[in-house]
Amino acid sequence: MIEDCQIIYDLAEEGMDKSITHLEREFQKIRAGKASPDMLEGVLVDYYGVKTLINQTANITSPDPRQIIIQPWDKSVIGAIEKAIMSANLGFTPKNEGEVLRITIPAVTEERRKELVKQAKTESENTKVGIRNARRSANDEAKKLEKEGIPEDDVKKLQDDIQKQTDDYIEKIDKLFEAKEKDIMTI
Repeated sequence: MIEDCQIIYDLAEEGMDKSITHLEREFQKIRAGKASPDMLEGVLVDYYGVKTLINQTANITSPDPRQIIIQPWDKSVIGAIEKAIMSANLGFTPKNEGEVLRITIPAVTEERRKELVKQAKTESENTKVGIRNARRSANDEAKKLEKEGIPEDDVKKLQDDIQKQTDDYIEKIDKLFEAKEKDIMTI
């Protein structure tokens, strides 16, 4: 019976960990003015009829804080890569130089920084919803255990543990957001 409670607790923790990992990946995509190959993560290129991640079609480097260079392994797909970057609506335009695409990252204005903070805040709030959904699912499973005959005290303790876990993860999200906000607003 105690094992069932532990399994539910572990499943809730796993779901919450996945939410945090997703938030960290989303935060990497929110740029604060410094060029990084991570900015193109998730961009899908139509690679011979198959949607393929951009980093699987080209070498992506950042030789300085204001540039990203994309060098396709197959020169014939440079147009498809350019089109994919444009349609991803990342806020910058690649310059096709024949064999490479060059992206110059514009300096971030105060207004744009505030927009990026809002974007980060939205991602944080969405992650909190994911954490709460994991809590709700775990609590539903705990209630099922009670119906199956596990003592009410054990179920109540499990629900209290899940709530404490939820509070810890919400706090972790707030700390990640504060760090990202500071990073974005630092000129």
